[in-house]
Amino acid sequence: MRIADVLKGKGSSVATVSPDDEVTVVLRFIAERNLGALPVVDGDRLVGIVSERDVVRRLHQQGAALLTARVSEVMTSDVVTCSPEDSVGDLAQVMTERRVRHLPVIVDGALAGIVSIGDLVKARIDMLEQEREQLESYIAQ
Repeated sequence: MRIADVLKGKGSSVATVSPDDEVTVVLRFIAERNLGALPVVDGDRLVGIVSERDVVRRLHQQGAALLTARVSEVMTSDVVTCSPEDSVGDLAQVMTERRVRHLPVIVDGALAGIVSIGDLVKARIDMLEQEREQLESYIAQ
């Protein structure tokens, strides 16, 4: 199964923030939309990602002053990305090794979606369920 298959079921709509937004914008998106991470875009170019972890770690360091800080001060700039052609299995391994929970999907340099570790786990479970059904059908014949 490929990431394109995951996006077909999930959709490619992505909430994003700007590097100039305040951290409170990130918190609002996380709380209202139940998100774990947001891609940071400047125009249509991906420049970073900001996650719950990023915010919590900085909040611990800076306290309430963090709320008026810019996203660019909190975000991770070295973003691990993927393409629609990548396999779910390969990316699950990448996410585990790199200790990331969200991967922006890039097509021709533009943000085309985002997948989470939960999306990949669900895709793997769906694949296993299909295989089980096929085996049961084969055995029953």
